[in-house]
Amino acid sequence: MQQMMKQAKEAQAQIEKIKEELSETAIEATAGGGMVTVEMTGNYELINLKIKPEAVDPDDVEMLEDLIIAATNEALNQVTNLRAEKLPI
Repeated sequence: MQQMMKQAKEAQAQIEKIKEELSETAIEATAGGGMVTVEMTGNYELINLKIKPEAVDPDDVEMLEDLIIAATNEALNQVTNLRAEKLPI
């Protein structure tokens, strides 16, 4: 029983270490050929958003909104895949 408790504590410590590493990892995703760039940590925190000036068209705000959504969803997908790869659960 004590051995199982020790193994559980070691596994928990390893998971915490991985989570800390993920929080320090930055994932970058783009949309529109680089018109919009989103940077997100491995803990799903949005840390940066870059929009090139030529992406801003006052007559087509919907396109910019779509690019932001696409870049954000790509970053979320990349973070999800990274977490699935790194975390054993």
